[in-house]
Amino acid sequence: MKKLLFIFLFSASILGFGQSLKLLPIRIDSIAIKADQFIGVDGFKNYYYIKNDVFFKKNTNTIFQYQALSLGAITKADILNPLKIIVFYETFNTAVILDNQLNEVQRIDFSKLDNSIVVSALGIAGQNKLWIFNSLKQQLGLFDLVTFQYQEIGNPIGDMFNYYQTDYNYFQWISKNYQWYTCNLYGTISTIAKEVPSGEYQIIEEKKILFLKDNALLVRDYVNDKLYQIEIVEKSLRNFYCKDQILSIFTNEGITNYKLTIP
Repeated sequence: MKKLLFIFLFSASILGFGQSLKLLPIRIDSIAIKADQFIGVDGFKNYYYIKNDVFFKKNTNTIFQYQALSLGAITKADILNPLKIIVFYETFNTAVILDNQLNEVQRIDFSKLDNSIVVSALGIAGQNKLWIFNSLKQQLGLFDLVTFQYQEIGNPIGDMFNYYQTDYNYFQWISKNYQWYTCNLYGTISTIAKEVPSGEYQIIEEKKILFLKDNALLVRDYVNDKLYQIEIVEKSLRNFYCKDQILSIFTNEGITNYKLTIP
């Protein structure tokens, strides 16, 4: 009886609530890649990854790479716009803009601005701007890549991030208290969910989040209050990326792509 109770409580802790529904993705293909970190895939089926602090872009015929030894380890790479890729080096408070062949186009050292800021989160925004989280003031802002002007938006944020993700219109984050927030370009902050499961995340649609927990890959739908578990054969997931209904699973052997339809 005690054993059955333990199994029930363990399952509840993994899923967070209720019974999960099953999603059966369709395997498309796989590619062998050796990497320390898999970043993602763009619409042209270019694969982006990091190995030994070198940033790579790989397709069927070509491999491009970018390295900045003087800037140390890569903190984050943003591939939302494949023509304007952002590579962030938090240790040196610097962002590098790359073109589609990973040539360096622009380098911004935020410590050398007239009003220096300390960046702990960064991503591409619309209108030739970057989302910035200035840890000195615990506040979000927008940095203009043309004028080099920085504009604070919204109110200071007291709770730091477990995870953040940006697009042209929104900066979204999961707080240390596992709450999901979003901020628009005008600084309006909204709460999406007050209880988000722990794990590794990717926000895939409005109010839908893909997450990895205890080697189980799940989708939490806050619109319809449902939880889906994705049935895949890989048992040693390192991370994942999902875009345009293509789910890419990264393991020690490489990347496997699936067609995934989420209701």
